[in-house]
Amino acid sequence: MERELALEIVRVTEMAALASAPWLGRGDKNSADGAATSAMRAMFDSVSIDGTVVIGEGEMDEAPMLYIGEKVGNTMGPEVDVAVDPLEGTEIVAKGLNNALSVIAVASKGQLLHAPDMYMEKLACGPALAGKLSIADPLETTVYRAAELLQKNVADMTIMVLDRARNESIIKLLRKIGVRIKFLSDGDVAGAMAPAFSEAGVDLYVGSGGAPEGVLAAAALKCLGGELQGRLMPADATEYERCITMGIHDPYRILTMEDMIGTEDVIFAATGVTSGEFLGGVRYLANESAETHSLVMRAKTRTIRFIRTIHHLPNKTKLLEVSP
Repeated sequence: MERELALEIVRVTEMAALASAPWLGRGDKNSADGAATSAMRAMFDSVSIDGTVVIGEGEMDEAPMLYIGEKVGNTMGPEVDVAVDPLEGTEIVAKGLNNALSVIAVASKGQLLHAPDMYMEKLACGPALAGKLSIADPLETTVYRAAELLQKNVADMTIMVLDRARNESIIKLLRKIGVRIKFLSDGDVAGAMAPAFSEAGVDLYVGSGGAPEGVLAAAALKCLGGELQGRLMPADATEYERCITMGIHDPYRILTMEDMIGTEDVIFAATGVTSGEFLGGVRYLANESAETHSLVMRAKTRTIRFIRTIHHLPNKTKLLEVSP
C-alpha cells in the first residue's frame, strides 16, 4: 500500500466525525450513526483504492451502506480489505460522554479477519508487554506477570474494563487482586488501544467486547507495537455455525494478531468525536469552523501521526446532507 493512502483515509474519518458531532447529547444514537456512515461512504468515493468492506455496519440486508462485502473507493488503487466503524460509541455521542471515535483500518486484500458480530474475550497490552502474556492463563496470573514485567506493585496496576454485567466476574476478581480498575462506559476500540498510550495510564485491557471491534483494535495495536489476543464467545448454536460459515473452523481457539490482521502492512486512522484517552473531540470554533483531532498510523513504518485540522464548515457540502 502507498503511504499517501494514510492521509486519504484520515480525511474519511474526519468527515464521519464532523457528521456525527452535531448529534452530541441529543439522545438519538441511530441518527448519529447514520450521519457518520453516510458521510464516510460519500468520502470513500474520492479515495484511490479498490476496497471491500470486511467489517462494517452489518450484512447487506441489515445495513443500507458500508455493509460487509460492499465495494468502496474509486477502484483506481490497490485491492484492499477495509474495516470500518463510522461511529464507535453511538451511546457515547447520544449521552454526551467521552471516547467516541470514527475508525478505519485498511490492509492488503485477504489480510483482515471477517469477524462475526458477536462477543470476543480480549487481552490487550502495550509494547512493553507484547508477546509476553497469554489470554489462556488465568487472569490473576496475567496481572501478576504484567506487574512483574512492568516493575510495578500489583496495587499500582491499572486495568481497563468495559462496564458490562457480562464482565462482572472479571471485575470481582480484579477487586480481589487489588488493582485499580478504570471503567469504560462504551468505546471498545479506544479501550483496547489505551494501554499503548502512556498518557492514558492504563496497563491492560481485559474482558469481553465486540469481535469486529477487536479486529480494528488489533490493527491499531500492530501500528503501536502493542498486542491484542482474542477468543470468540458464541452464545448459541446459531452463532457457532455463523463462525464456521465465515471460515473460522475452531471458534473457541485463541486468535492472535496474525489471525486477525495478517502479516502485511496495515493502515489505521481514527478521529475523535468526543474527547477521550488520547484524542480530543470535535470542537466548534468561530467563523463557522470546527477543529478535529485525528490519529493515523502505518504498521510497516510504525509512524504515528497526530493531526489537528481546522475545517471551514460551509465548504463541507457533504455535511449539509446529514446535519440535524
